[in-house]
Amino acid sequence: MAIRARFTRPRSRSSRSSRFRRTSSSGRSLRALALAAVAALAAVLLAPAGAQAARAKESQPVYSYENAIREAVWVDTGLDGDGDGRSDRVAVDIVRPREPAQQGRKVPVIMDASPYYSCCGRGNESQLKTYDAHGNVVQMPLFYDNYFVPRGYAFVGVDLAGTNRSDGCVDVGGPSDVLSAKAVVDWLNGRARAYTTRTGGERATAGWTNGRTGMIGKSWDGTIANGVAATGVEGLETIVPISAISSWYDYYFAKGAPLYDGGPADLADAVESPDAQAHCAAAQQKLVAGSPRSGDWTKLWNDRDYVLRADHVKASVFVVHGMQDLNVRTKNFGQWWDALAANGVERKIWLSGTGHVDPFDYRRADWVPVLHQWFDHYLLGYDNGIERQPMADIERHPDQWTTDRVWPPSGTAATTVHPVNGPVPGVGALSAGRAPAGSTATFTDNPALDETSWAADIDKSTPDKAGFTTRPLTKDLRVSGSSKVTVTATPTTSSAHLSAVLVDLGPDTIRNYAGPGEGILTGTDRTCWGASTAGDSSCYLTTSADRISVGATVFSRGWADLGNYASDRKGVPLTPGKAYTLTIDLAATDHVVPAGHRLALIVAGTDNGLIDPPASRPTLTLDLRRTGAQVPFVGGAGAFARATAGSPARSDAQSPVAPKGVPVPRMTQRLPGDPRP
Repeated sequence: MAIRARFTRPRSRSSRSSRFRRTSSSGRSLRALALAAVAALAAVLLAPAGAQAARAKESQPVYSYENAIREAVWVDTGLDGDGDGRSDRVAVDIVRPREPAQQGRKVPVIMDASPYYSCCGRGNESQLKTYDAHGNVVQMPLFYDNYFVPRGYAFVGVDLAGTNRSDGCVDVGGPSDVLSAKAVVDWLNGRARAYTTRTGGERATAGWTNGRTGMIGKSWDGTIANGVAATGVEGLETIVPISAISSWYDYYFAKGAPLYDGGPADLADAVESPDAQAHCAAAQQKLVAGSPRSGDWTKLWNDRDYVLRADHVKASVFVVHGMQDLNVRTKNFGQWWDALAANGVERKIWLSGTGHVDPFDYRRADWVPVLHQWFDHYLLGYDNGIERQPMADIERHPDQWTTDRVWPPSGTAATTVHPVNGPVPGVGALSAGRAPAGSTATFTDNPALDETSWAADIDKSTPDKAGFTTRPLTKDLRVSGSSKVTVTATPTTSSAHLSAVLVDLGPDTIRNYAGPGEGILTGTDRTCWGASTAGDSSCYLTTSADRISVGATVFSRGWADLGNYASDRKGVPLTPGKAYTLTIDLAATDHVVPAGHRLALIVAGTDNGLIDPPASRPTLTLDLRRTGAQVPFVGGAGAFARATAGSPARSDAQSPVAPKGVPVPRMTQRLPGDPRP
C-alpha cells in the first residue's frame, strides 16, 4: 500500500507559529502571546521548586542523568511486514528525567528512529546501543540523551522495523519504515498501543510526556524524520534532518542514470536483524522487483518520495547538509527545501563544505547551543529568538562561516548562460548570448575519467569532454540554489549518459571531502556535552578540519540518461544520429566564485565513480545553439554581466590553473548512514 493511502491531510496551518520571515504583525502578536504562555507553563512544570533558571530563555541541566528512568516498550505499528499474522512491534528505548515523573510533570520528547543501533553504530565513533540484564538501555548512542535529559527532555531511540529488537522487515524508507516511526509519535500522543515486551506483555502508556516530539538524525535516520513529517502527524513539532534523503529514487538514480551498483534490497540486507533475515525473503524480493536497474520510476519510488507530500508537513524543519556530500547527494536537500518553502514551512539551514558529516563533528561548539535553542523553542516554547536569527549558515572555507537572512538570498534569479566555441575545438567560453546556429562540440564517453580529470584539462582540447569558461571574473559571483543544464545532443549509439558540472577555476583551500573523514580529522582528546554515567559517556573525540589546497573546485554536479529525454520517469532506446534535448538537474549548492577566478561549465559522459557507464561508448555532438545552463546567481543576470564585464572571450595565451589533490571518492554502494562521519 502506498504511503499516500495512509497519510491524512493536515489541519490548517493557522494553528502553527509563524513562518520564518513571513509573519504579519498580527500573527507575530498572537504567536508571541502563545509562546509566552507555553514558556510560562514550561517554567512551572519543568523547574524544580525554587529554581529560577527555567524561567530564563534557555532550559538548564537541573535534573539527574544518573538517576534518569531507562525503560523499553514495543509499539504496535498495525502493520505485518513479515507476514507472520501478528502486528509488528517496534522497540522503543527511553531515557527520561525521573524528577518530573515523580511530581506528575510532563516532558517533551527528542526522538531518533534508526536502523543502525545494532548493526553499524551511530556517529563518528560508531556507537551501538547496549543493555542491562533487564533489557533497558545503558548506552544510548550520541550525545542527545546526555545533554537534553538533564534539561527536561525525554530521549527516545527507535529501532526501525526489522532491525535490532523490532519486529517486521526493513522497508528502506518505505511505508513500514515511516509508519512504524509515526506509530511511536502516535503512542506518545495517546493514539497507539505499546507493550512491555515484544510479544504479549502489559500495556504501556506514555503519561509522562506532553506528546510534543522533535525528530533528529543523520542520513537514514534523518530521512525517516522527513518521511514522518510528510505524514502530517499531530504532535511532531519539529525535525532536524542531517544529510538526509528526500526521495529515494534520487539516492539511487539521476534521471535514469544509475548512481550506485546496488539497490534497496542490499541496504535492507546490511541492517536487518538475524530474525528478520530469516522471515523477510518476500519483503526483500519486493524491494528487488520494485527497483529495476533501468532507472525507470516505479510505485516503490513513489512510496519513498517525501517531496511529493511536502504539503502535509506541519513541523518546523532544520536542514543540515554537506555541499560535497557524494553519498546522499545534495539534490536531496535542495528539492526538499524548495518544496518546504513553497508550502510555507518554518525552516532553517546549515550548509558545510564537508561530505557526509554530522555538524557535531565539524562545528561542535556552535552546533550544540543552536540545536539547544531550536528544541527549547519548538518543544518547550521558549521565546529565545531562534526563529528570528539568520535562516542560513554557510561554510565558505574550512571553519569560516557566513549567514543569510533568507536562503537563497533575496535577489537570486536563475540566469541562462550559453556555451560558445572558441578558436580551439572543445575549449569554449560562457556567454550571456547564444552561440551562432550550426555551432557544435563533440566528445566521446570515457568511463575511466571523472570530473577532476575534466577540470584539470579545461584549457586543453581533449576527446572526453566539452569545456566552457569565463575569463577571470572582475567581481565575486555567487551561485545559490539548484542549477539546470539543457543540452541538445546527438549520440552515435542507442544509449548514452551525460554529466554536467560547474567548476570554480582558481586556487583555494577547501575541506578534503574526498579524504577518509570526508573533511574532518579525528583527534585524541575529548570534549564533554552533558552528563555521563559509567555506561554512557558524554565525552567524544575532538575533530578538526581536514584541509587541502586545490587549483579548482567542482561545486555542483548533475547526471542523466539521454534516453530519459522525454520523461523523467521512463527511459527509451536512442536512435543513433538523431538529436535529443534533455535537461540535467544539478545539485543544490551555495558557492562564491571570487574575482580573479573563472567559472566553468563542463559537459561530458560518465563521471567515473559517481555514475555507472552506459552499455555503449557513445560519441555525442552538442548543438551549442540549443544548449544552455540556468544558474541561480545572487543578483541575477546583472551580477553575471558585472562579474564578466571587461573580460573578452578567453584567449589561448591564458595559462590554466590545474586542479590537484582531490580525487573523487569512488561511490560504490555505501549505507546512507555510513558510520563513518
